[in-house]
Amino acid sequence: MVFGGIQKLTLLDYPDKTACTLFVVGCNYDCPFCYNTSLIRPCAGTATFSVSEVIEFLRPKQGLLDGVCISGGEPLIHDGLGGFIDVVKAMGFLVKLDTNGSFPDRLKKLVASGRVDYVAMDIKNTPTKYAQTIGLPEYDVSQVEESMAHLRLGLIPYELRTTVVRQLHTTDDLLSVARWIKGTANYYLQGYTDFGEATQSGLSGYSKKEMEALLIKIKEILPTAKLRGG
Repeated sequence: MVFGGIQKLTLLDYPDKTACTLFVVGCNYDCPFCYNTSLIRPCAGTATFSVSEVIEFLRPKQGLLDGVCISGGEPLIHDGLGGFIDVVKAMGFLVKLDTNGSFPDRLKKLVASGRVDYVAMDIKNTPTKYAQTIGLPEYDVSQVEESMAHLRLGLIPYELRTTVVRQLHTTDDLLSVARWIKGTANYYLQGYTDFGEATQSGLSGYSKKEMEALLIKIKEILPTAKLRGG
């Protein structure tokens, strides 16, 4: 298990907590709007951190930070994730997991074991456009649906979220997503920002005003939906 980045402090990634964010290397998706390209396609010279280096980074943070966010990439592709979380939990940190929801069995085991305290799961698009949105020729969304159904049991605090890209998401697409996940307690729309590092160039986000207009329509289906960022 290798990490490709560390955000030393975040007040946004873990709701109501102070935390750091650890970015694992590797993902089973190839989203064209991903801004962590170096994690998905690491090249020679890319800075990485071993588990032991990350643990040493965390030691002086004990008692100062509430939690650790484990993001990526996709953390659940790593067999060593559970063992790493055990060490982090033993240090007194809460753990938030970011996932694309494509490994429901692994997610269920982590939730059942009490290893994770909060889960944020990405809903990339409406099912008919999922493959296009994650950069794959085809994709069966049943795994995503299984992960979503498990989170909606309410066994652990969670959120679902969609990063909105103008070239990939129409209003109808997002209304379809809202109908698909209807009943979800916490759902966030996040506007895409081009940091110049995305897998595909030429992508853009909606304006704040456009996002607010989208939210009004989505809240007719999913009243608890919110905007994040921007």
